[in-house]
This record gives sequence, structure tokens and C-alpha cells, in this order.
Amino acid sequence: QVQLVESGGGLVQPGGSLRLSCAASGFTSNYYTIAWFRQAPGKEREGVSCISKRDGSTYYADSVKGRFSISRDTAKNTVFLQMNSLVPEDTAVYYCAASPLECYGFRPNKFGSWGQGTQVTVSL
Repeated sequence: QVQLVESGGGLVQPGGSLRLSCAASGFTSNYYTIAWFRQAPGKEREGVSCISKRDGSTYYADSVKGRFSISRDTAKNTVFLQMNSLVPEDTAVYYCAASPLECYGFRPNKFGSWGQGTQVTVSL
């Protein structure tokens, strides 16, 4: 049974950093494409970053390029999202999700397995 568990969210001041973790069980995460999504209140869920199962290529939404970094630790079966220079607009619930497909724009409807989400709040 595929399970994804996110952790690492919290309250941080603008300009601060957080590292989110997505621990996978029931499958080998490097055989799947893993993506991070976020959803703010009243907004649609949007793709933040994706790491390809094929070659580990990484992709980012324009709003987080240069600030966020996705990585994979195959020994721990975990994917990380390092978030730096956080701004209030990054406030949202962050989800990781897995897909047997490649990133290709990493739309939510292409990902069938989801974690429960972790809250990130950027505020003074």
C-alpha cells in the first residue's frame, strides 16, 4: 500500500527557511515521480516542484525558482523540499504526491497517491 507522510511544516518569519520531508512506504520512491503541491485557502492546488523518476531531473514553478530545491534520498526513501527566502505568499498546506508518470507540468490530476499535507505559515 502506497503511503506518503509529510513533515517539517511550521511557522516561520519572512526570509526564513524550512525543509519539508515526504517519507514514502509501500513502494520505492525512486521508481515514481514525486511532486510537491500547495493549496492556500480559497485557491486551487498548485504544483510547486517535481523530481523525475527517470533521471532525477527537477522542475519548479516560476514563483519558487531560485528559492526552493527538491531532492531525493533513496536510502531513506524520502523526498525533501528545501524552502529558502520564504514570503507570506508561500503560506499554504503543502502536499507531496506520487505518480508512475513523468513530471510533464506536474498537474494534480496526474498524481494518484497523496500525503495528508503539512501547514506552512510565513508571517511576522
